[in-house]
Amino acid sequence: MRNLVPITKILLTLATAVWAIVLHEPVSLCVLCFFEICILLISGELFNNLKALFMLFIFAFCLGIIEYIGGGTEKESVVASLRMLGMTIIFIYLLATVKLQDLTAAMVMQLKVPYEYAFMFTAGLRFVPDFIEENRAVAEAQACRGLAIQGNFIKQIKRYMSVVRPIMLRSLGRSETMALSLELRGFGGSKRTFTESVAPKIPDYGIMGLTCIITIGVIAGRILYGF
Repeated sequence: MRNLVPITKILLTLATAVWAIVLHEPVSLCVLCFFEICILLISGELFNNLKALFMLFIFAFCLGIIEYIGGGTEKESVVASLRMLGMTIIFIYLLATVKLQDLTAAMVMQLKVPYEYAFMFTAGLRFVPDFIEENRAVAEAQACRGLAIQGNFIKQIKRYMSVVRPIMLRSLGRSETMALSLELRGFGGSKRTFTESVAPKIPDYGIMGLTCIITIGVIAGRILYGF
């Protein structure tokens, strides 16, 4: 599962999201979530991403509580939680096993997405961990200077602005540096090449075919049997 090319993993991710939307019974959604966890285990990424998986489960639980408080039944609350998990767990597999440059190449060469849009998408993913790390560093620096982000909600928002401003300034500086670097490297040229081959191989075609068959089966099962 880890050695599949990006286009196969993208198709599997999108298909899994479709399965989560189509299925509406708690048992079938539990099977789907178990299937996705097995994919993480087979690819060797389950134990490396336990924290992210735990946060998804917490968020799903909170979503179910909100659904129940909003007037939903117990079954609807459970389905909402499981559906959210079914749509998101597979993204851990995608992001953990695909290099961003390979994801860009697959989007451009196989999906025919314009390179500028593909680059913006992957660049945004690339800077999420950096943004989180900068947020932590700035918050610690402000705490060392005596800032305590505590109190009621309004006070927390006002005090947190002292953390947001430095982060925004550093992000703008990084954006300007990246823009200059891209310009010097000829970004936007008419001819684009990639160092890695992302063409599907025989196992990829097998997985893609099986994914399409399962998708058709899930949709047919929902229509005919109400899965």
